[in-house]
Amino acid sequence: MTLTTHALVGAAAASFFPEHPYLAFAAGFASHFAIDALPHWDYVRYLRSIQWDPALRMHTDMRIGKDFLRDLVIIGGDALLGFVLTFVAAWILKISPEIALVGAGAGIYPDLLQFVYFKIHATLFEPMLAHLQRFHVWVQEGRERAEWGWRKGLGMQALLVAGIVIVLLFR
Repeated sequence: MTLTTHALVGAAAASFFPEHPYLAFAAGFASHFAIDALPHWDYVRYLRSIQWDPALRMHTDMRIGKDFLRDLVIIGGDALLGFVLTFVAAWILKISPEIALVGAGAGIYPDLLQFVYFKIHATLFEPMLAHLQRFHVWVQEGRERAEWGWRKGLGMQALLVAGIVIVLLFR
């Protein structure tokens, strides 16, 4: 899934807990894994700085360099779009912008932690993130077999977000 989708779905999940920011965060965080389990398209395979280890997926890395800067612009733009659309959706749906922001951030957070894991997996801190990373990989396992092209994948993500917006409009 794109970070935009994760942000919007995370904000929607958080909106069910408008008075409880910790539960809102937990709902946004959990939503990440729930929608990652769906067949989808994302641009990760097109990032140039990723060094895949097909034998040991836990040893994948992102190399810092000029390709990383290009990838950072793509990832940052995706996240920024997600946050902008989160505020627009919060305004339209009359959701607390603070809770929407908590949910959007939490929805994106597992992918940020994945990057942190890539950079520290050979250090003393690795055990703290290894279980989460294993779970993240497990959730997406088999996704490659079911991965859709970008048109169908982005269309599915748009339908997912539209469906959630409709549910929120009529709750």
